[in-house]
Amino acid sequence: MSYRNLLVEREGPILWVRLNRPEMLNAYTNELGGELVRAFGEADADDSVRVVVLSHTGRVFCAGADVSAGAGAFDTESGDGAKNFGARDGSRGDSNFIKAMMNCRKPSIVAFNGSAAGVGLTLTLPCDIRIAAENAKFGCVFTRRGLVPEAGSAWFLPRLVGLATALKWCLTGALVPAQEAVAAGLVSEVVAIGEAESRARELALDIAANCSPVALALTRRMLWKFSAQEGPAGALSVDAPLNIALGAKGDVREGVAAFLEKRSPQFPLSVSADMPETPWWPSDPA
Repeated sequence: MSYRNLLVEREGPILWVRLNRPEMLNAYTNELGGELVRAFGEADADDSVRVVVLSHTGRVFCAGADVSAGAGAFDTESGDGAKNFGARDGSRGDSNFIKAMMNCRKPSIVAFNGSAAGVGLTLTLPCDIRIAAENAKFGCVFTRRGLVPEAGSAWFLPRLVGLATALKWCLTGALVPAQEAVAAGLVSEVVAIGEAESRARELALDIAANCSPVALALTRRMLWKFSAQEGPAGALSVDAPLNIALGAKGDVREGVAAFLEKRSPQFPLSVSADMPETPWWPSDPA
């Protein structure tokens, strides 16, 4: 599968998805969004892919939307606006990357070796773990451009950093340094300059070597779904039935045996064939 705006590569159990428009600071276009949909769909469909790592080429993760068309760059009545950001009616066409990321059954890690602003930040919010280099900065700059937070970030961002912090970041539009981002919970950890991909690789390989793919897929769905609810009733309604169903299957037997025998597990179940039904997970969460 060929890509014009991404560099997609396999490294063992990892699918690396790198934004690859360095000459444009990896600025977002509708075409890039469509390629993200394809890449996460590729990861979801391939049982040999255990973790997706989203990163970038060049010194900036993503400077935001492509504004090379000038002041009218967001005008979807013009050719450039419609080309870059979708149709006038607000539809994303084939670039609903939020839906693709949320529906992907593989855990995802983001490696920020550089800064991210606008959609360059919000496109990463559906991912599960974010690692940032110490020089990275993050900006919810929408109000400074006359826009509102997009890509579902009015839902994602307060869940990650809390409402008070999300309001501060979005209402000021100011750039946030990496240390503030990790303190708020936007990123999981901060590493030395140039080390974000190495740390993401380390985490991805650890997950792939030690965790059941089916259990990972179910766990990330449970946390995204039920952490938004007011109480534990929803989670309680599914966690016991799921563990009962899984307890009779090969992954649990292997996981326990590997622990007792002090060896690495070889989980037999696959995401493509052995996922329990999850009617509580919406078919179209985005």
